[in-house]
Amino acid sequence: QVQLVESGGGLVQPGGSHRLSCAASGFAFRNYWMYWVRQSPGKGLEWVSAIDTGGTTTYYADSVKGRFTISRDNAKNTLYLQMNSLKPEDTALYYCARRPGGGMGSFELYDYWGQGTQVTVSS
Repeated sequence: QVQLVESGGGLVQPGGSHRLSCAASGFAFRNYWMYWVRQSPGKGLEWVSAIDTGGTTTYYADSVKGRFTISRDNAKNTLYLQMNSLKPEDTALYYCARRPGGGMGSFELYDYWGQGTQVTVSS
């Protein structure tokens, strides 16, 4: 069955860096666009970043542009999110997700989500 398992969350100081991973299994990872989405305490879901099947085209929310980098290793079926210059407002539960057909659109079109990994930015 399809599984997405995030890892790498933790406590990071403001200004620090951190990398999240998402291990995919049970489907042809190389054929799907992949996404990172986050949810801060008391807030709704916020789309963070997207990457196409080959890893050549990436998209970022304005709130993370220039600080976060999404990438993928199709040989390892793994999605990454490199986060630099972290701010307290980046504190959230980070999810990786899959959307059949790729592109940009409603979260309702995402069909599989991981369980999330918590990132807390605090001194």
